Amino acid sequence: MKHLVLLALLASPAGAETCPAAPDHTTPVAELLLQVQRATDETTAKVISNRLWEYYADAPDAAAQEILDRGMRKRAAWDLLGARDDFDALVAYCPNYAEGYNQRAFVNFLRSDFAAALPDLEQAISLSPQHVAAKSGRALVLIGLGRHDDGQEALAEALELNPWLPERALLQGADAGGDKGEDL
Repeated sequence: MKHLVLLALLASPAGAETCPAAPDHTTPVAELLLQVQRATDETTAKVISNRLWEYYADAPDAAAQEILDRGMRKRAAWDLLGARDDFDALVAYCPNYAEGYNQRAFVNFLRSDFAAALPDLEQAISLSPQHVAAKSGRALVLIGLGRHDDGQEALAEALELNPWLPERALLQGADAGGDKGEDL
């Protein structure tokens, strides 16, 4: 019951005004992206890429962090509807926090609800233009919607930020990455 009251307060218009601005991690994220672009092997690139999540998943305050973490736990346990409810509450509470939208999009992607995922990914990218996970997710969603050319363009944009993304194998044509990852 305590959580329902907290969610009701957080989802109210007054609650949305209490969410502080999301932490500005632009500089450290840009530095990590430069490092991953310079990586010479996939193992190193994965270590660097995983560090990005320290910044993406840094919520604006303790209440937002609790909702984010709970939603991620539910998603990991395949309670996708429960996770979506938590991410709905997070977006309502912190409408300027990119990760709320990205996580809700991921849940909808897992549910194969690509049409619901796309606007959330667009919003996440709008709020955090260097959010490589949202950009690669956008590519996958566009492909899932049958918009292959748009998906290929979105994937190329994501790979400009991180050429080691696992999704790089989906890139077709002249933009397909050279030797990245072929040494496995």
